[in-house]
Amino acid sequence: MPDSKNKTPNSLIHETSPYLLQHAYNPVNWLPFSKRAFDLAKKENKPILISIGYSACHWCHVMEHESFENAEVAELMNQNYINIKVDREERSDVDLLYMQAVQMMTGHGGWPLNCFVLPDGKPFYGGTYFRKDQWLNVLNNLSDIYQNEQKKVLHYAEELSNGIKKSELILTKKPNAHEFNRAVLRDSITRWKSLMDNEYGGPNRAPKFPLPNNYVFLLRYAVLENDLDLLKHVNLTLTKMAFGGICDQLHGGFARYSTDIFWKVPHFEKMLYDNSQLASLYCEAYVLTKNELYKEVALDILNFVEKEWYQREGYFYSAYDADSDGEEGKYYVWTETDLKDILQEEYGIFSKYYEINKTGYWEHDNYILMRSEKKAQILMDYSLNPEQLDSIIKACKVKLKQESKSRIKPGLDDKTITSWNAMMCTAYAKAYLAFGNENHKQIAISSVQFILKFLVAPHNKLLRTYKNGSSKINGFLEDYAFSIEALLHCYLISQDELYLQNAADFCELCLKLFENPDSELLFYTDSESSELIARTTEISDNVMPSSNSQMALNLFYLGKYLDKEEWSQKAERMLKTVSEELKNYGSGYSNWGCLGLHLTYPFNEIAIVGKHVDEKLKELYQLGITNAIFALNANASDFPLVKNRYVEAQTLIYVCENGTCHLPVSSVEEALKQLA
Repeated sequence: MPDSKNKTPNSLIHETSPYLLQHAYNPVNWLPFSKRAFDLAKKENKPILISIGYSACHWCHVMEHESFENAEVAELMNQNYINIKVDREERSDVDLLYMQAVQMMTGHGGWPLNCFVLPDGKPFYGGTYFRKDQWLNVLNNLSDIYQNEQKKVLHYAEELSNGIKKSELILTKKPNAHEFNRAVLRDSITRWKSLMDNEYGGPNRAPKFPLPNNYVFLLRYAVLENDLDLLKHVNLTLTKMAFGGICDQLHGGFARYSTDIFWKVPHFEKMLYDNSQLASLYCEAYVLTKNELYKEVALDILNFVEKEWYQREGYFYSAYDADSDGEEGKYYVWTETDLKDILQEEYGIFSKYYEINKTGYWEHDNYILMRSEKKAQILMDYSLNPEQLDSIIKACKVKLKQESKSRIKPGLDDKTITSWNAMMCTAYAKAYLAFGNENHKQIAISSVQFILKFLVAPHNKLLRTYKNGSSKINGFLEDYAFSIEALLHCYLISQDELYLQNAADFCELCLKLFENPDSELLFYTDSESSELIARTTEISDNVMPSSNSQMALNLFYLGKYLDKEEWSQKAERMLKTVSEELKNYGSGYSNWGCLGLHLTYPFNEIAIVGKHVDEKLKELYQLGITNAIFALNANASDFPLVKNRYVEAQTLIYVCENGTCHLPVSSVEEALKQLA
């Protein structure tokens, strides 16, 4: 946070967002996104600057230092504009709308996002990062145009706003009449394969984002189709990411993306949403392949999150900054001299294990720790067995972690986002099913309980953020979608049907609050959110699965659990709406693809009832059965899939497909023979 000494704060000083507080001592008269700001713009007849970013954003910090902390720039902004600062993570609805506007104007987007709008919120100009000289030119030119050619500005803003609304209608069109089938998935995979990097994994371009939902889908498809080439690509990607600089080899956790094709140089910020999904991905990959590396990586992520971000009350912090002490990546990189001084006689082995050579060299005499793929050669060169090498590396890491304590840590974003909390809850639940660690189970349960206790408003409505004992902002579709997913996973690990009921209640509420009468897809904002110029719809899967794809999956699962055919049919109609996009651009619709697998390949409902339900579930889960749901109860129950199936002193497994069940069996081996 900027030095506040001898400075007067602006209106952001009353906010809780770390990003907004970073700007609280700027000489710019920043206001939070609010009716008050828009009313002031109307009163003074001034255009509005909506500047959007987040606390871990490197280029947001750069623009703040160059422009927003500068007195000359601030004077011009304060004189001619009403200036609004937005934390994109708190107000993802505002970001989604104005990102769409800037992309329509410029063809690209990113953060910081700077969008100039009329007092009624309609956009007329925008961009991302501007250098100080560029920014001054923009401020002067737009002010002149607004004052002298206002009619032209009003006309353009109206046209752009209409364009946004029309694009929404096109994107959310009703589904075509044709059926969704495996051919759609095959076509998608065929096109996708031509864009894969089969040397370093991931896409054949830079920068490289991990995009975990891509590899969940590809992994499941490869297993179902026995596509060995595709499975090889997924394994290559997961291995290269795990060995690369994007994975923090010392502290655990992943950075947001790699700036190169090698997964080497990360953009050093760490986000909860990335690490939750990556933990889930590596857990699933371990279950399906039994590759010990994937277990190691998953546990490293979970240990990092628990140590750095998890609070005993049951919530998680959001992110670590890319910068520390004013420099990007300073906390994470090492000079050769430093490593020799700290590790001494162990340096030789360590330097080969973590590529302290031209491979790991970054800039300014700094090295990024990257794990060598030549472990066998190191064992041979130093006459070591694997246990001895692991012991040496572990001892080196202890020394470096101790040294790290003297370094300035990256800035912490200590707010809690409901959707991200829920995704992390799901990751810990999956880890419990994969590895059987009771601590993982307890963290999952405590985090979902936190959501239910502190992030639910009257009438069962979710809230978006939590900090310092206060929850605020109406939840968006993503908050409901990922909370429902977390509840379903907590039902699995606890067999507590209350979680299943909670999930169903949230789902029912979603269909009312976010309904779009012109589309099968759901709005991102609820029906009470009237302050924006348009209600947007989140469709494509990006660094996070889209809220609509996750809701479609939720509807499919709950339709099976609760025998609600209308929900299952709704999920299918939602998928059909994006079928063409999925066929042509698989990597942008991979979570939709997971639903496509459920609908086009045999799908089982597996009910386990009786005293030993937990043990049977773990056995079945370890088999990597991805195209199925599990319904569980240790006792009698009225939920459809387990109703009238309890037999005292027995634990029975019922394998069903589309509601038609085989005779119950008592062993996993027998159940496996019945699976479709």
